Amino acid sequence: MIRKKSSSALKIIPLGGLHEIGKNTCVFEYDDEIILLDAGLAFPTDGMHGVNIVLPDVTYLRENRHKIQGMIVTHGHEDHIGGIPFHLKNIEIPVIYGPRLAMALLYHKLEEAGVQNRTELKTVRPRDVVRLGKYFSIEYIRNTHSMADSFTVAITTPVGVVIHTGDFKIDHTPVDGEKFDLQKLAEYGEKGVHCLISDSTNSEVPGFTPSEKSVYPNLDRVFSNAPGRVMVTTFASSVHRLQIVLELAKKHGRFVAVVGRSMLNVIAHARNLGYVKCEDSLFVPLHSVRSLPDEKLLILTTGSQGEPMSALTRIAKGEHRQIKIRQGDTVVFSANPIPGNTIAVVNTIDKLMMLGANVIYGKDKGIHVSGHGCQEDQKLMLALTRPKFFIPVHGEHRMLVKHSQTAQGMGVPPENMVVIQNGDVVELTQDSIYVADKVSSGIELVDSSRSGMVEDKILKERQQLAEDGVVTVALAVGLDGKLIGKPQLHLRGVVSSVEQAELQELVVKVLEKDLSHYWSEYGNSNGHNNTQVDWSGLQNELECGIQRMLRREFQGQPLLVFLMQTPDAEDAKEVTVKPVGRRRRRSTAKVAS
Repeated sequence: MIRKKSSSALKIIPLGGLHEIGKNTCVFEYDDEIILLDAGLAFPTDGMHGVNIVLPDVTYLRENRHKIQGMIVTHGHEDHIGGIPFHLKNIEIPVIYGPRLAMALLYHKLEEAGVQNRTELKTVRPRDVVRLGKYFSIEYIRNTHSMADSFTVAITTPVGVVIHTGDFKIDHTPVDGEKFDLQKLAEYGEKGVHCLISDSTNSEVPGFTPSEKSVYPNLDRVFSNAPGRVMVTTFASSVHRLQIVLELAKKHGRFVAVVGRSMLNVIAHARNLGYVKCEDSLFVPLHSVRSLPDEKLLILTTGSQGEPMSALTRIAKGEHRQIKIRQGDTVVFSANPIPGNTIAVVNTIDKLMMLGANVIYGKDKGIHVSGHGCQEDQKLMLALTRPKFFIPVHGEHRMLVKHSQTAQGMGVPPENMVVIQNGDVVELTQDSIYVADKVSSGIELVDSSRSGMVEDKILKERQQLAEDGVVTVALAVGLDGKLIGKPQLHLRGVVSSVEQAELQELVVKVLEKDLSHYWSEYGNSNGHNNTQVDWSGLQNELECGIQRMLRREFQGQPLLVFLMQTPDAEDAKEVTVKPVGRRRRRSTAKVAS
């Protein structure tokens, strides 16, 4: 239910991360000030042809850029910091506070994008308090997650304390010894937490999420039984997992070759900051792996999600220049597929097996644990903070609903919580919580070249090209309103029961008929002064005629590219791209002949 807006309310506006996994981005607004919490990205689905990155629609931020006081970052995963370099090209964020590891990774991204001078990065440590604007004070509370240097934040606002958990699980034996600061959470709970905003990713899973250390003995067993080379793939940002793998490599007398740009980058920063501890002598350059005995080598690689350009995917396809799969190789998938990536991962596993590798994968092997809390973790978070109001975030709809049910079981009244969508404007007052409005909450697509955004019209055209192909018709019209020469017809990716020669004749007949019919309307009477010819209007009519013909002849809806050369003063061609289907979208540009 949408109620009347309150001038004294805190607005909480998620722009990403709800009803989905990824692109976590949240806006906190009070009066004339906005602070941002994280700004992540997601990866494209199968139908997003040529798209490299998916970002949330930040139209609301562009329209209110003058209100932005700064950003707080909870940790360094891509779905929390990956969108920042792109947003900085359009909006200014005066300062970004975050953990040391996240800021090191982010600075590298900003440098690559050439926007490092558009903001100031400031690092924080556990229990540091930072202030943004007049209304927001933020305390960083150490938590445990699959990535090192991860935080929950307590945001003190004019309406009360709001705790945002960030991504979390409660790991009592963390790999780096940095324990969850449950004491500080309990202190806030004792003083009074007005609203808890909590990670819902594993809300359907009963029990506690196992400790990261639980994978150590299982990976140890795999390494012990591997006769030849071992390849391990995991999330590059899973710093604790990387530390475990490196410790096991040393234990089993294996040198480590690192493959993949993101893996190299994370390990370098994590070692520099002390989150990964190992000797330089453990690593060998990739070009020297052939000189090592198979039983002395471990290859640590990206590609756990079957990403098309990742190192492991190229190895599985036999396209990697330096690494080829051999009989006796053991490949370990120390990660579970993110929803939507399962098919890509399974295809990679199949290819590796066909090349002779022994592939270790699956939840039953105990070689991966989640970084997100299950139901008992979530209950403990609720018990410690004892919030008056509750908002489940970070998950698909069923996960949010289940988390809200867990919160009800812990004593939060149903009327004191909201299950929301991206773009919902939640207004939080001293005594109420409700959805008051809606802002733009779509997606923005970054082209695989990273040179620009892919508009909705372009994506639909790419989808049509992939599904139904393209038809090109090229013709020339003289000042007498007649065809000059024979029109050219080309089909690409089009399935047709009609022979191309027959289709060519149909095109000629349609064009001649329409020229005869429309020339008196769009042409001139004396046949000498062509400046009075409405070539654009004539072209539109000819195109419509060709489109009607193609709809009759094809079951699908291929794109139509229509090129008409005219003897006008600019000696130019009109190039029009249209779908043959009923929903017409037109884009016209002049191209010099």
